[in-house]
Amino acid sequence: MAPDTLTLAGTDVSIPPLGVGTWAWGDKGTWGMGGYDASLNEQTIRDAWEASIDAGVTFFDTAEVYGRGESERIIGRLLAEDPARASRAVVATKFMPSPWKVNVRGALLSALRASVDRLGVKKVGLYQIHGPISLRSHAALAEALASAHQEGLTDAVGVSNYSPAETRSMAGELQKRGLRLASNQIEFSLLRRAPETSGLLATCAELGVLPLAYSPIGQGRLTGKYSSANPPKGKRTFSAHPMEIIDHVVDELRAIGEQHDGKLPSQVALNWLMAKGAVPIPGAKNRQQAEENAGALGWSLDGDEIERLDRVALPGIRSFQNRFWQHG
Repeated sequence: MAPDTLTLAGTDVSIPPLGVGTWAWGDKGTWGMGGYDASLNEQTIRDAWEASIDAGVTFFDTAEVYGRGESERIIGRLLAEDPARASRAVVATKFMPSPWKVNVRGALLSALRASVDRLGVKKVGLYQIHGPISLRSHAALAEALASAHQEGLTDAVGVSNYSPAETRSMAGELQKRGLRLASNQIEFSLLRRAPETSGLLATCAELGVLPLAYSPIGQGRLTGKYSSANPPKGKRTFSAHPMEIIDHVVDELRAIGEQHDGKLPSQVALNWLMAKGAVPIPGAKNRQQAEENAGALGWSLDGDEIERLDRVALPGIRSFQNRFWQHG
């Protein structure tokens, strides 16, 4: 069974073994808020926030680019309106290291100050480099993160989409500056097992870096509510395998879930990730989704069930976008 809490390296910040990804909060293009998904609004998000925290899922991941800052603004309003739950929440956000941001220290500090302003907080629990696309060195990025930490704008620092070698390099540069690399956020699911087979999980374990798994249920594809006859809407480009292939994975999830008092396919998929040592951060658009996510906690798959899922897991899709953005 996953531990009750995990501590971000080099800090006293504790997070649960399951979090919430908030890409959909305020996003129209991919997730349809204000567009094709009329059911997604700020009230349903508030319901998801309340249900998540009440279930002990208190870690929320956002980014400056989600909804062009609207995800952070929504979280800021929730924090301000609900101080009791806010006191339990740990918020992580990210810096987009676009190649043209040559003065990376100045750009990062400016971006983080804007993020904490939108969030209405003095600092965040975790600040992450969003992807391995900066033209500056790991030393320059580490120096920028160290400055953010020194200024009291973040408790912990992390990266996202970094390869094993990049993770090791960044950890080393941060160590020179008296900091630990707390996390590497990567796409990891039964539809993209690459972080395990590439050795990234082993590298993270060696370095004490916590793997955070985004798109842990394949952008909804592992919930069981989609099929080849009913594919998901929007621009959900991660793990976009043909649904005919995914259906076989969902069948195995459903069969295992039935052996655990009717656990949902998504709950089994999340439990598999926790068994691998990752912290999944599924999205939650409403109370029901938040409660379903929390149903992945409090029980464990056995070794045989993990092996069954390993056998049907897909390695991932190697596209140009993935090669550019997803090194991890």
